[in-house]
Amino acid sequence: MTSNVLVPDVDTIAYILFMVLAVGMISLLISRRFNVSYVPLFVFFGILAGPVLGLINRSLAHELFSYVRVFGLVMILFAEGHTLSWKMLKRNMGTIAVLDTVGLLITAVIAGIAFSVLFHTPFIVGFLFGAIIGATDPATLIPLFRQYKVKEDIETVIVTESIFNDPLGIVLTSVAIALLLPQAPSAAVLESIARYISIYPAAVVFFLYELGMSIGIGVLLGVFGYYFIKKTGIKGFPEIEVFALMLAFGGFLLGEYVKASGYLVATVTGIVLGNHKVFFRDNPRTVKRIMRAIEKEVHFNESLATLATIFIFALLGASLDMSVITSNLLPGMILAFVVILIARPIAVLPILPWWKPKEYLFIALEGPRGVVPSALASLPLTLGLVYHDQQMIQWGEIILGATVITVLVSVIVETLWVPLLRERLLEVESIRKRMIRSGYKPKSSR
Repeated sequence: MTSNVLVPDVDTIAYILFMVLAVGMISLLISRRFNVSYVPLFVFFGILAGPVLGLINRSLAHELFSYVRVFGLVMILFAEGHTLSWKMLKRNMGTIAVLDTVGLLITAVIAGIAFSVLFHTPFIVGFLFGAIIGATDPATLIPLFRQYKVKEDIETVIVTESIFNDPLGIVLTSVAIALLLPQAPSAAVLESIARYISIYPAAVVFFLYELGMSIGIGVLLGVFGYYFIKKTGIKGFPEIEVFALMLAFGGFLLGEYVKASGYLVATVTGIVLGNHKVFFRDNPRTVKRIMRAIEKEVHFNESLATLATIFIFALLGASLDMSVITSNLLPGMILAFVVILIARPIAVLPILPWWKPKEYLFIALEGPRGVVPSALASLPLTLGLVYHDQQMIQWGEIILGATVITVLVSVIVETLWVPLLRERLLEVESIRKRMIRSGYKPKSSR
């Protein structure tokens, strides 16, 4: 029996690589020239090259995206973990915890209500959409804040929130699917826990397991990585980048194998290595030697992370089905702005007592959706097709269209307005602090 799956030849793959890199190059040149974010440009030119002009085969782009989003996100998160300050993480842990639990749940509920009203579906279907769209996107935020520097506290909160809310978003999605289709494989772990307790406590237990197991594995791998580098160093093992890549992807695989979050494992491993001076009290000579090795692999990983960002968003644009977007465009646009301007600011309200109003507003307006919602968007439709559930197929098509529109609108809007928000809400304070650090003492007001 012959397979109907078409395997692309080498020339086809080389052509797609060339087109994606060309999209990235053009986007970066325009970004530098006009001082705008390059992430929405990757998506825009990906759409132009894919579904609009047909220069990239949409089906093949979709297939490649399913792989690139995993490999690319591991690299982006592992590289970013090195730059996250443990001091800042500790100082803002309360804010991050609230955003990743209460905030995410509020977002899912409000988005779910809006979806149900706009598309006339039961609330549980809307909640499934809200769970899918709930997680913010580190693949968008990390390059964004590298391009536009903001206060370290705010960057740490927004980026770390987006890293940690991926597992909970997946758990919430599993809960909604378990309520709609208990026989689905994605609900199997929850269903097995729910045999002993009800579904909602089971979701809490599952999330705590994912969080604890991911952090534990990440810490162990970070410790192992530190002592390997300490033992070998650059002279003993000059190809330290190879070891770093093995550590990142090994951590991801191990996390996924034990039903935890491989992405979180890779991030925590990077955090341990990046903060080695805090966690490991070695003599200054050893610290300096290890720092040189880690700086070498960080430089390499950041280059890979930039390439990963280009491939993720260019292929995301090239793989879009425009008919799915056009058939749900108006209600999808309304829903996207409900998520951006209503759900997100309300979800962030619990942190207001800890932050100045302008800082709160910046955090509230920077929560773009991206890779994880894009990866989960087609799951309801796929399950409907697998189980021959016509109602689920209909809902799944609507969820897919609404998710794609929300992702596109949030990525474009929330990246393009960053310079304006930074200038209006944060820039004055950051300039003042830079002046003080440089030795200037402002006159006291009378």
